[in-house]
Amino acid sequence: MRLIDTHLHLYDEAFDADREEVVERMRQAGVVKCIMPAIDKDSFGRQSSVSSAYRDFLWQAIGLHPTSVNENWEDELQFVRDELEKRRDNYVAIGEIGLDGYWSKDFMEEQKTVFKEQLLLAKEYSLPVIIHLREATEELFEVLDSPGAAPLKGVFHAFSGSAESYRRLKKYGDIKFGIGGVVTYKNAGVAVSLKSMPLEDLLLETDAPWLSPIPFRGKRNESSHLVEIAAKIAQIKEVAIEEVAETTSVNAERMFGI
Repeated sequence: MRLIDTHLHLYDEAFDADREEVVERMRQAGVVKCIMPAIDKDSFGRQSSVSSAYRDFLWQAIGLHPTSVNENWEDELQFVRDELEKRRDNYVAIGEIGLDGYWSKDFMEEQKTVFKEQLLLAKEYSLPVIIHLREATEELFEVLDSPGAAPLKGVFHAFSGSAESYRRLKKYGDIKFGIGGVVTYKNAGVAVSLKSMPLEDLLLETDAPWLSPIPFRGKRNESSHLVEIAAKIAQIKEVAIEEVAETTSVNAERMFGI
């Protein structure tokens, strides 16, 4: 059984003390490939360093996370543009991009501008996007409905929406949905949504070191926990875990060209 983690922050400081051991556990669990989304210019050096250390295992994305959009957003966005111009072949996606109204809406207009600009960059460089959305649903559709934004190719990271949201988002292009540890939580709404979502539309992800699945909730997450996520999806879909693992792995390989 092989697994692909399409959303992993292995460069986070939470892994500094035992990164080698974490990678070994990932491999033993059947994780064969991972994608590391970007956050901002400050974390880029760490992301690149870790990616270089595990070239057979990690693929890198470039982008500006919505919670890093502030007064210097133009400089941050220019950094993304420059990286794509200089090293486009280093990246398999533009992400993690999107909108976040949970922590603050002070820069929501700037977030929308940055999101739209990065969607356009994805089209210019023929790359898929990794989209983050938290408490900004109407703002998201405002951007997606603006001229030039759609159609999309990419994944909605940490999808936890309703079946109705799934169907609405599917209309915007070649869209997959990242399913992580939340699906294992008691009364998780996405568990209900999954019943009407075919495996061909799903990707596995951890968002490690965050969003650990049960039975690891409250502890640091890592990619070896993908097994728990795949097992829960298999239970919900009433299929073998091997089918979940293989279908989502093929989906990831096709989406990101890895």
